[in-house]
Amino acid sequence: MPLLSMTGFGEVRDDREGYAIVVEVRTVNSRYLKLHLRTTEGYGAIESRAETVVREFVKRGTIHCNIRVRHLGTADDFRINKNVLNQYLDQLLEVAAMRGLDEGLRLEPLASLPGVVEGISSDAEDAAEVWPLVEPTLREALDQLSKMRADEGAALADDLRQQCDTVASALTIIEQRIPSVAAHYRQRIEDRVNEALSELNVTVEPADLVREISLFAERSDISEEIVRLRSHLEQFSKAMQLPESAGRKLEFICQEMGRETNTIGSKANDSEISQQVVEIKAALERIREQIQNVQ
Repeated sequence: MPLLSMTGFGEVRDDREGYAIVVEVRTVNSRYLKLHLRTTEGYGAIESRAETVVREFVKRGTIHCNIRVRHLGTADDFRINKNVLNQYLDQLLEVAAMRGLDEGLRLEPLASLPGVVEGISSDAEDAAEVWPLVEPTLREALDQLSKMRADEGAALADDLRQQCDTVASALTIIEQRIPSVAAHYRQRIEDRVNEALSELNVTVEPADLVREISLFAERSDISEEIVRLRSHLEQFSKAMQLPESAGRKLEFICQEMGRETNTIGSKANDSEISQQVVEIKAALERIREQIQNVQ
């Protein structure tokens, strides 16, 4: 399964069986799963069902999901309140008689007065029944979200592979440099000892030199760290192919790679190895930044 980014967006608008439904889903990165779900007033009964569907698609990150439902009314959904209309008519006719006005009253303008036309449907009562209409729209929006997250995840995976290749290349250079480090140190020790012997007119047993060089080689041996770091690179590559959410595992492996790199830098007494350690640390920092956005 390819990596999934934690950032994405999906929006779908549908008209279904007399309802206008709009679903917007947006995700951003977060260490844990956080869901912020909002529905139109009166439709709170669908929130638990909507949350279950959202969790099928998103395993990690902060999710903002807005579901808006509007009932598309028909004539059967409204009625004229005759009592209110008659009261308006009585008052208007009374005013007209008092002032001697002879104007005909039209009913159409009266329909816009407060209380004349009443809605008889209740959104709250329809909440449970409307869920079968909302669910397909929600799933379509989540499909859009998933596609966007997959596209961004593919770009993330490419960059992560490039950074891992940088680490592997630097490790190869370090590994090739190891034999010359001990030889260079041996030559340096011999030159210093010979210089001291000529000045002080003393002798040093060859075994002493061998022991000193052996101690240096033991203290600066980084072969185990290199092996472990290569192993972590393999684990990182495999984790990127896991079917489940891999972000946290990648974070842990990256931490372990950082520890091995720090040890190599502290043990290796060589400028070229130190330069390659800097390259590795720069690549690991880039990896840390990128995996913050991996589900």
